Amino acid sequence: MTERQEAQEAQEAQEARGGRQPHLWLRHEVRGTERRTPIVPSDARRLVESGVTLTVEESPQRIFPIEEYEAAGCAVAPAGSWAERAPHTAVVLGLKELPDEPYELIHRHVFFGHAYKRQPGAAGLLRRFAAGGGALLDLEYVVDDDGRRLAAFGFWAGYLGAALAVLHQRGRATAPLRPTEKDELDERLRPAAGDAEFTALVVGALGRSGRGARTALHTAGVESTNWDLAETRDLDRRALLDHDLMVNAVLATTPVPPFLREQDLDDTSRRLRTVCDVTCDVGSPLNVLPVYDRTTDWRDPVRRLREDPPFDLIAIDNLPSLLPRESSADFSAALLLQLLEFPAGRPWGRCLDRFRQACHELGVMETEGDFHRV
Repeated sequence: MTERQEAQEAQEAQEARGGRQPHLWLRHEVRGTERRTPIVPSDARRLVESGVTLTVEESPQRIFPIEEYEAAGCAVAPAGSWAERAPHTAVVLGLKELPDEPYELIHRHVFFGHAYKRQPGAAGLLRRFAAGGGALLDLEYVVDDDGRRLAAFGFWAGYLGAALAVLHQRGRATAPLRPTEKDELDERLRPAAGDAEFTALVVGALGRSGRGARTALHTAGVESTNWDLAETRDLDRRALLDHDLMVNAVLATTPVPPFLREQDLDDTSRRLRTVCDVTCDVGSPLNVLPVYDRTTDWRDPVRRLREDPPFDLIAIDNLPSLLPRESSADFSAALLLQLLEFPAGRPWGRCLDRFRQACHELGVMETEGDFHRV
């Protein structure tokens, strides 16, 4: 075992015994449209007051300015400096994808890795952790004993997905998209004189994303048809295609028959014109909408897949970043409770177990010494 590995094991053992608080390192997001943060300044203050060392990288796009983190007692580091400056034992915290370099990932990273459903690039990401001896503690798998996620952006993803679909259906959509405030978005959503009526379907209506979608549709004056497990278990495809707009908020964990197929898009009798796929499982064998091969983005939020009759797709994989202040505050409040229990909390142990399971499933070998510990 190398000197670095021994130091990391000693630090993690101390943390597990409660002898030392972790060092959290909040990184800058490399995606230019990512305005959110997993820790807002008020919660950063609570972490610091609890004894956690918190370093925050400068980030010109983050919705909260660096000065607010400094005032909360955080140390400040240049954007993207975690690879060179963060101690080996630090836990690097973010939301979306890592930069391509360095290849070898030596730290424990907390973010949405999207690597456990055989998505494109999953094996490559896990190999980077194996090469460096680090570990992925995926935010999607910070769950309670019943498997329910403890910190999620789902409500706001569903809310924004349905809002964009409504604005598109009514001919009020604009591009490129830009971050906004909820009051401003709600004003645009409210029905106006001359708006044509349309029918809307929310699939996965009882989950967080489905609840957000239903809330947005209600604000828009649209009463939705709501489907969940009972309705999708024995899917009425004709009824699905007879809606004008659909929001997919289903997070599949096992393979299920697709809700939409290529032949459904070619069906000239369908009413369905606009679909927002909140889940964005494109490329995964668990994708319930395998009719598209790439997501859309803020610059081009809508992609037309058929012309006659029209079929338009919205599939943006960071929807909550369009309401960065509200979505960050909700997520941070939930994640704070888990970070205060790091690393002893059971959810973090489950995260590590899932990481190891994925490495095994994808044939990614861990480095000598097996020091992937929370």
